[in-house]
Amino acid sequence: MRRIHFLLIAVAMLAGGIICVVPASGQADKSAAPVYLDKMPKGFRDWQLISVAHEAGNLNSLGAMLGNDVAMKAYREKTLPYPDGTIIAALHYSHLPNAENNAVFGKAQSYTPGPPSNYQFMVKDSKKYAATGGWGFGSFTPDGKPFAVAQMKSCAPCHAKASRDGVFTTYAP
Repeated sequence: MRRIHFLLIAVAMLAGGIICVVPASGQADKSAAPVYLDKMPKGFRDWQLISVAHEAGNLNSLGAMLGNDVAMKAYREKTLPYPDGTIIAALHYSHLPNAENNAVFGKAQSYTPGPPSNYQFMVKDSKKYAATGGWGFGSFTPDGKPFAVAQMKSCAPCHAKASRDGVFTTYAP
């Protein structure tokens, strides 16, 4: 008799578990919604240089664009769209006059990176980030804290304007 009670309880628990899961399977696919990175990719400082940039105006920063191995292969082979697994980093710094260089040149003309202002990442995953053109975006403070989602909502619409699969940076070999 105890075996039957145990068996009935086990069957009831199993049925209850299935009932709880079934409604969730009919829900909309939440992976299609924009998803923003909440952690900086590991090892990005060891990636290769794609290009550098100076952003003037209110930004007034120097930037180094780096790519993981997948990104670098795509850049070198001019592969578009970029393959899944591509990760591009943009490391932004303020810039300061370089006193030593300027002393040698005899006038103020040399600037070098100052303190970092932010680090940005693009991760290509055409399924996970389908709603944002296949790209996931992340912006971080220099100490690794992610920007608020509200601040990152402008990433995808802006990058959608780029003619090379959402990427502005061209390769400077």
